[in-house]
Amino acid sequence: MRDVTSSTQSVRGGQPAADVLSDETLLKRFADGDTTAARLLTDRLGPRCYSVASRMLGNRAEAEDVTQEAMLRLWKVASDWVPGQAKISTWLYRVTLNLCVDQQRKKTAGTLDGIPEPEDYGPSVEDRIQQSARVDALHLALAQLPERQRQAVILRHIEELGNPEIAGIMRISVEAVESLVARGKRALSTALAERREELGYDHVR
Repeated sequence: MRDVTSSTQSVRGGQPAADVLSDETLLKRFADGDTTAARLLTDRLGPRCYSVASRMLGNRAEAEDVTQEAMLRLWKVASDWVPGQAKISTWLYRVTLNLCVDQQRKKTAGTLDGIPEPEDYGPSVEDRIQQSARVDALHLALAQLPERQRQAVILRHIEELGNPEIAGIMRISVEAVESLVARGKRALSTALAERREELGYDHVR
């Protein structure tokens, strides 16, 4: 995904920098024909969509497709968007999650394809291998969670959203979010417990 490098740029000459403009303002400007506003909003929201999709799906190519489709759907509703009806980011997270669910339902039940390739986490080959194993283990453990628990855990502990916003995204109560997150965390701990020594966690304080 493209890095956000345009936060100090102006959307138009003499107007506020992009980091000052709200999501709604940028979407309105796109609806009015400002393609630069679309690029700036994509730079701001696209990486968030991709992060959620990649964690939900465990597949980079599919996550990119979901991100593109989610942003496309945002552009389609731009002209009809009613200011104040909802946060754009909340709406987009919800669309992204729904697209991920649709994508998962297309797959053969029980298949875990497309574990992301390991990133370059450090200079040591041994460290990279171990870190890659941890990433793979987390993806596999997340994939084993019930769908709603996985969504709640990703939004809370990976995207670091607050429970009220997650409740709005998932259209459930804050109490239900807290319950899903707690159960998801317990399930993840149980799934990873037997691999602590293998993954090197027993040596980490």
